[in-house]
Amino acid sequence: MAEIWGSDVSMRDYYEILQVERTCDDTGLKSAFRKLAMVHHPDRNGGSAEAEAKFKEINEAYSILSDPNKRAAYDRFGHAGVNGQGPGNGQGAGFNDVHDIFNDVFGDVFGDMFGRGQRSNGPARGQDLRYDLEISLEQAYAGAEVEVKIPAAMACETCEGTGAKPGTSATTCVACAGAGRVRRNQGFFQVETTCPRCGGAGRVVLEPCKTCAGHGQVRRERVLQVRIPAGVDDGSRIRLSGEGDAGARGGPRGDLYIFVSVRPHELFERDGLDLLCTVPVAMTTAALGGEMEAPCLLGGENCNGESRIKVKVPEGAQPGQTVRLRGKGMPSLRNRQRGDLIVQLEVETPTRLTARQKALMREFAELSGDHQNPRSANFFRKAKQFWEDVTGVDSRG
Repeated sequence: MAEIWGSDVSMRDYYEILQVERTCDDTGLKSAFRKLAMVHHPDRNGGSAEAEAKFKEINEAYSILSDPNKRAAYDRFGHAGVNGQGPGNGQGAGFNDVHDIFNDVFGDVFGDMFGRGQRSNGPARGQDLRYDLEISLEQAYAGAEVEVKIPAAMACETCEGTGAKPGTSATTCVACAGAGRVRRNQGFFQVETTCPRCGGAGRVVLEPCKTCAGHGQVRRERVLQVRIPAGVDDGSRIRLSGEGDAGARGGPRGDLYIFVSVRPHELFERDGLDLLCTVPVAMTTAALGGEMEAPCLLGGENCNGESRIKVKVPEGAQPGQTVRLRGKGMPSLRNRQRGDLIVQLEVETPTRLTARQKALMREFAELSGDHQNPRSANFFRKAKQFWEDVTGVDSRG
C-alpha cells in the first residue's frame, strides 16, 4: 500500500543532526556528539519525551558516522545504504541501545548512571528505508511505473532469521539470565547496563550461521516496481508499507519511503498545478495580432492528442505579456482539477533585414506617432521630468 505526502516531511541528514560538515573527522564527530548528548539526554531534561526522541536521533546519527564502513555507505547511498545498521537493528552489542553510545563516549561510570529501563528482547520492527527517485516532468504529468533497486536487510534464508547454524538454536544468556540487562555496583550507585555478552538480546548464538555470521539478516538488493501517480510534485513522499528492512527476531518489516524530485524541463516550468512556457512571437504578429503555436506537454486529451496547441495573440501584444489556457496544465493528485498553461510572449526583433525591408521599417518609423508607442512615450515623459528636476532647467526654454 502506497501513501503520498507533500514536501514538508523528510528524513534528516545525519551530518545536519550532529551539526557538522561532511568533511568532519572522527575527533570532530565525537566532540559534536558529546556536546549534543549532554544537552538532550532525557535524564537531564526531566524525562522529556521530546528530549528522548532528540537523543535517539543524535545517537543514531553518531552510530552511523562513527563507523567508517557505514559512513562510506551513507555518503554514497544516503539512508538507503545504511538503514538496518543503526541502533536497534539486533546485529550485535556495539551501539544497539540508545544509552550504550552515551556510555562509550563519557565512560562507564558517568554513562551507566543514566542507564534505565529494561530492554525488550522480543521481535523488533525493521528499519524504514529512504530512496531518492528523480523523474521527468512528463512522468509527473502522466504518471509512470518505475523500477527501483533498494539495498535492504532480509531474513537469512539459511537460518530463517535465527542467526543460528541450521539444526541448532540460540540459548539463554547466562550472564543476564535472558533479561538483556545486568546490574553492578558503582560506588554508591547500582547501575543497570546492556548485557555485554548478548548485546541486550537475552539469547546467545553459540554456533552462528555461516551465511549471515549469526546476525540473522543479510543485505541484498531488492528490485521493486513503484507506481508514480499522475500529478506528483517535486518533494512528494511515497510510503510503501512493509517494503523496508526485515525485522529482527521475526519482527515485521519496516517501510520504504520514496522521495520524489522532478528534473527541470527544457520548455516548461511548474508553478503548483500551472505550467509556464515562454514562446517567441514575431514582431509583426505581436503588432497585428494573430495566431501562433505553443508546445503542449505530452499532447493528451487536453490538447486533442497533439503536442502543439493554437494560441491567439492579441493585437499590440507586449513583451512579457501572458496568455492563459485554462485546464491545460498539470493534473491534481487529489481530485480531477487541472491547472492552466500560461504562455509568456517573447516579442522577437527581426534580424538580417533586406534593403527593401529596412526601407519599409524606416517608412513605418516616420509614420508612427506617440499613440502607437504609448509605453515609450510615457517613459520619456517621466525621464524628461526627472532631468528637469535634477538640473533645474526647463527643457522647453
